[in-house]
Amino acid sequence: MRIAWIGAVAAVIAAGPAKAHGDHDTGTPAGAARQDSWWLDLVPRAAAAQQMEVDERQGVRLIRADGLPDHATGQFPNRGNPNRISAQSYYFRVPLRPAKTGRVVFYRPNHLFGVALNGVVFDPNTAEYWNDDRRSGWMIEALSGARPLGMDQNNAHVQPDGSYHYHGVPTGLVDRLARGGKPVMIGWAADGFPIYAQAGLRPSWRLKSARDAGGPGGRPDGTYAPDYEYVRGLGDLDECNGREGATAEFPQGTYYYVVTLQFPFVPRCFAGMPDGSFQKQGGPHQGGGRPPRGGPPPR
Repeated sequence: MRIAWIGAVAAVIAAGPAKAHGDHDTGTPAGAARQDSWWLDLVPRAAAAQQMEVDERQGVRLIRADGLPDHATGQFPNRGNPNRISAQSYYFRVPLRPAKTGRVVFYRPNHLFGVALNGVVFDPNTAEYWNDDRRSGWMIEALSGARPLGMDQNNAHVQPDGSYHYHGVPTGLVDRLARGGKPVMIGWAADGFPIYAQAGLRPSWRLKSARDAGGPGGRPDGTYAPDYEYVRGLGDLDECNGREGATAEFPQGTYYYVVTLQFPFVPRCFAGMPDGSFQKQGGPHQGGGRPPRGGPPPR
């Protein structure tokens, strides 16, 4: 069965404020106007150019996307992010009938977590670390505000290669798809399970009582990913921010992931096996979404 969807929706979202996180260590782009507040003007996207195509055959879902958002975004470049949004060439492959592995498969820095229904990717990790030392393992959380990264109101910003990507709830997309408070399907994870936004569900992660040794010291405050710990049964979701349940798209029930307003925001592990097409190209903080072999999906 082949299903193709090409977005060509005029941008009708009125310009409004979007939160940013201040200055980034890359500095202010040349010619950028100084902004003393943490608010950025929203910029309507040229949504007619946004494209995504899904092809289902031979037991896999093949996704081709240009990565351009179909909703208003913050202004890029901005004081916290010197990068400009540009079209990508994403090719992803996920199973039509995903299966749990029976164990948690942890998210790797060189992988994307998934892709939204509008073709924008979910990429929760950052390239910022304590003492700028990636080997330390003390990754700075993008939504903590500890390092200004120029986030917009969609909890998104732009990589050096021009890829716009989500670090949390994609508010512009959710608002467009919202159905009266019901769970909203917003994408596909790299293992093939669906991704939803669903208000009221609580993650089972919390701040630790003390920071682990060998790190920055002080009390855990959410600046770093290792500030958090998973406590089974603490909330409504499992370690990978997922749960079993029936939805409009899966009335017989399915396992699905939830992007939440609290940590981990975007899940940090998989219940199934992520496909290699979600592996980034060019390092852990840029590129990605191109299958290692076999070329793009057939049109």
